[in-house]
Amino acid sequence: MYNIRLYDNLAAAGRRIFNDTKYELKDTGDRPDAIMVHSTPLHNIDLNPELKSIVRIGAGVNTIPVDKCTEHGICVFNCPGGNANAVKELTLAAIVMTMRNGIKAMNWVKSLPGDESDAGKTVEKGKDVFKGPEIMGKTMGIIGVGAIGSRMARACDDLGMKVYGYDPYLSHNRVQELRQYVEFVDDVDELLEKSDIVTVHIPLDEKNEDFIDDKKIAKMRDGVYLVNYARGPIVNDDAIIAALDSGKVKAYITDFPTVRQMKNENVFFTPHLGAGTPEADENCAVMAAKQTIDYIENGNITNSVNFPDVSFARADGARVTVIHENKVGMLGLMTEKIEADGLNIENLVNKARGKVAYTIFDFNTGVPEDLADKLAAIDGVIRVRVIE
Repeated sequence: MYNIRLYDNLAAAGRRIFNDTKYELKDTGDRPDAIMVHSTPLHNIDLNPELKSIVRIGAGVNTIPVDKCTEHGICVFNCPGGNANAVKELTLAAIVMTMRNGIKAMNWVKSLPGDESDAGKTVEKGKDVFKGPEIMGKTMGIIGVGAIGSRMARACDDLGMKVYGYDPYLSHNRVQELRQYVEFVDDVDELLEKSDIVTVHIPLDEKNEDFIDDKKIAKMRDGVYLVNYARGPIVNDDAIIAALDSGKVKAYITDFPTVRQMKNENVFFTPHLGAGTPEADENCAVMAAKQTIDYIENGNITNSVNFPDVSFARADGARVTVIHENKVGMLGLMTEKIEADGLNIENLVNKARGKVAYTIFDFNTGVPEDLADKLAAIDGVIRVRVIE
């Protein structure tokens, strides 16, 4: 029986994926085989020896100690695209409501004195001050054209906008697929200079913290609308406050407001609602469950943020997976140990990601009980699993 620790609620659709004769899902316990988490910070938890994987039921993994997990041979997954449509929809809605002054107008109407008989006349007399521009014909700049950004590009194109995109990590083939919706630029400054609205859809990591700072804001058009439905620290707090005060930024639209931003009348904010839909919860839960099960039972990796993706059908016998340093000679040392036991390797796959590599050996027979120990003793091997 495998123990799955749930740090946050897992939608029923995800729970149903697990076979209850093999898996026990609990919200307590300190020695789980896998962890499933949505937003609970895990940086201070103990990583027990049995822990094989952590899956983020969503996209961002800044609440997970990824580097520490890598050192311990723990695979960290996320669920890219599972909540992408939800974030896209709310981002577009927030942009339209901000540009059309929807919230300010609603609050004004609520504050009006008088009874129902004259409310309509009062509204008609004062509503002109809340007129705002349409998004059709405007230029949208999208920083990060992945699962969410690409959906934004399609939607903005359908709404009659000119769309620029910046994403140096996007594959050539993906760029070609999206060219019908978005014009890609190689320099983010070019996008900033051309856009009436700038929206960021990039992950939060060390290199992306304060990605939008005072220098990048200075490159933007006067009166730009800046949108951040990715993660709060991607936009520098001091820089955006100064830009709002000066009028350089017309409005800041975010799902992650700071206390200072919440006090500014030109900030439209929501309380981290981007992925908050029942559909997104179910999509991510199902994806997270399937990835966890496939890794535990087959050693296959899909959507990992710290190990290479490796997935293929098993042979009839045992499967041995090895997480190891990506350095010369590792594969030879491992196959030497295997051959010394008289084993024939039916299938072998070896892939690397940065300084870490992952190797799967498939056999048509079982393997000796001490093979895992022999492989683990090789300098540079991080973790070995034998899956019968």
